[in-house]
Amino acid sequence: MVRAGLTVERLTRAGAELADEVGFDQVTVSALARRFDVKVASLYSHLKSSQDLKTRIALFSLAELADRVAAALAGRAGRDALAAFADAYRDYAKEHPGRYAATRLRLDPETAAASAGVRHAQMTRAILRGYDLTEPDQTHAVRMLGSVFHGYVSLETSGSFSHTAVDLEESWSWIVDSLDTLLRTWTPGRTPS
Repeated sequence: MVRAGLTVERLTRAGAELADEVGFDQVTVSALARRFDVKVASLYSHLKSSQDLKTRIALFSLAELADRVAAALAGRAGRDALAAFADAYRDYAKEHPGRYAATRLRLDPETAAASAGVRHAQMTRAILRGYDLTEPDQTHAVRMLGSVFHGYVSLETSGSFSHTAVDLEESWSWIVDSLDTLLRTWTPGRTPS
């Protein structure tokens, strides 16, 4: 018998909240069942497994983050768009650490192609159109931005920067300014030395 009020959507949202509280790696169907004070078996009418739950949390989080980034980018271009994009990712990671970790989950190609991950790539490329990059430089830039932003956020949220007196906001602004300068002055086809 399906417990009244339990739906895949409600369980996914509760799983996302649980991920923020205990960490994405700790989210299981058993942990979710405890949250709802139900038997684990009652959740299997909605979820196939803990991996299915994690995939659903990842898809939910990717969509939620894409909506946030899209709102931040509205009406912006150039450095303003780059900064809004970067800030939206950073803020989301700090506010929702478990959900942010879920956005990093490797999805199978079919699921990934139907996810909001595609929107993230499209928004990144839209920002880069303002910098007049051509292929393959645009793809390199997408990878660079993802690496820099994810790397900084991961180090910041793990406390790795707590040992220095330099302000985190100052470093973040310096990084965004440096990326903007690099992208604005990039010569097409140039090979980095």
